[in-house]
Amino acid sequence: MPEGSELIRGSIDGIPLYNADEEQAEGIPPAVQRLKEQIIDADGVLLFSPEYNNSMPGVFKNAIDWTSRPASDIAQVFGGKPFAVIGASPGGFGTILAQDSWLSVLRTLGTRPWWSGRLMVARAGNVFDDAGQMTDAQMRDRLERFLQGFVAFAASDAG
Repeated sequence: MPEGSELIRGSIDGIPLYNADEEQAEGIPPAVQRLKEQIIDADGVLLFSPEYNNSMPGVFKNAIDWTSRPASDIAQVFGGKPFAVIGASPGGFGTILAQDSWLSVLRTLGTRPWWSGRLMVARAGNVFDDAGQMTDAQMRDRLERFLQGFVAFAASDAG
C-alpha cells in the first residue's frame, strides 16, 4: 500500500447463502454485519476477485448481496464509496470478464467505481510463488501504480 494508507482485510468467510426467509426470521448474520461495518468505515474498497466461468464467483456475489440488506442500508454502506476490482487467474485473460460483471453490480449499489487502472493478473502461477508471494517484479510495479492511483482516486472526492 502507498505510504499513509492501510489495507484492512475483510472476508466473506462465514457468510451463509442468502435466504430472505432466514433474514426475516433471524436478521443479519454476524459475519455479514462485520463486513458491512468494514465497508462503511473504509475510505475505499478493493474487491480481490477471481474469475469463475467467465464471471464473478457466486459466493462473492452472495456476500455483496447480503451486505445490501436491508435495502434501506444500501446508501450508507455503498453510496458514493470508491470501489475497484483486482483479480488473478491461471488463464490468459486475467479476470477481465469477472471485472466487467462486477461493474453493473457496483453501479446498481451506487458506488463510485474506479476503472482507470484495471489490474488483471493472467497466468497467475507464473506471478506468485507457492506461498502466495508476488515474485514478478513487473507485476509488482503495476500493482504499486494501481494502488497509488486508487488511493488518490478514493481521496480525491467523497462524492
